[in-house]
Amino acid sequence: MSEIEVTVAAPDERATLENLLQLYIHDFSEHWAGRPDGEIGEDGRFAPYPLDAYWNEPDHVPLLLRAHGHPVGFALLDRTSHTGHDLDRNMREFFILRKHRRSGVGTAAARAIFSLYPGRWEAAIARPNAAALPFWRKAVAGHPLAEDVVESDENTPVWNGAVIRFRIR
Repeated sequence: MSEIEVTVAAPDERATLENLLQLYIHDFSEHWAGRPDGEIGEDGRFAPYPLDAYWNEPDHVPLLLRAHGHPVGFALLDRTSHTGHDLDRNMREFFILRKHRRSGVGTAAARAIFSLYPGRWEAAIARPNAAALPFWRKAVAGHPLAEDVVESDENTPVWNGAVIRFRIR
C-alpha cells in the first residue's frame, strides 16, 4: 500500500474535484437504475455536484487524496447529521478510483482523514450501497483512536441506510 496524502482542495483545484465527481457519480449511478436520477446531459456529463459551500462555509471541507503524487480520490466533509445527534464531522462523500480499491488506499485515506479531524463523526452508507458498509466498519474499527462506535440502521425522511457514529480522540 502506498502512502496517502490528504490535502484541503484549494480553489484552483476545484476542476480536479469536479472531474473526480463525474467518476464518482458514474459509479454511484448503478444504484439509480429505473429512476430518473443519474442521467447524463446532452454534453455527456452528469449534472454538477453543488460544491460552492465547500469554499464558502467553514464547516464544509473539500479534500483531495493522492498516492505517489497522483490524485486517487476525494472526500467531502460537512456537519450534517443523519441521526439527529450532535457531531463535528460527517463524511458527506468519499471516493477512491477503481484502480486503487482493495489495495488499502481507501482505508488509509479514511483513517488519515479521521486523524486530521478528531471529534464526533458520522459515516452514512446509503442502503443501495450496502457493499460499502464492511469498508466503513473496518476503517472506523481499525482506527487506533476510535471510541464509542455505534452503528444504527436508519429509515427516516432524513436517511435510509446504515450510520456509523464514533469519536476520534
